[in-house]
Amino acid sequence: MHTPDQCQNMAEIRAEIDRLDRQVIALLGQRFAYVKAASQFKTSETAVKAPDRFQAMLQQRRAWAEEEGLNGDAIEALYRDLVNHFIAEELKHWQRNSITKT
Repeated sequence: MHTPDQCQNMAEIRAEIDRLDRQVIALLGQRFAYVKAASQFKTSETAVKAPDRFQAMLQQRRAWAEEEGLNGDAIEALYRDLVNHFIAEELKHWQRNSITKT
């Protein structure tokens, strides 16, 4: 592992970016596992969608991004797309589970 300042060429930089992207994707997989697990505690489609929580989460991610010197708009858009996808998947999971409980 090299820090950005330690990289001697583009190959090393690309290898480090790939390593980090792999970690980010693994973490997203872990996040998705929690999303699916959360569906068992939800009692309705509205609870799955949780619009107030969604907006609060976006604002928190924006703040975290800005603390890291990142563009808040870009990170908010990224999370909006990601979490909308996860909500759709959670809703499918919730619907399947609610059918089997009846």
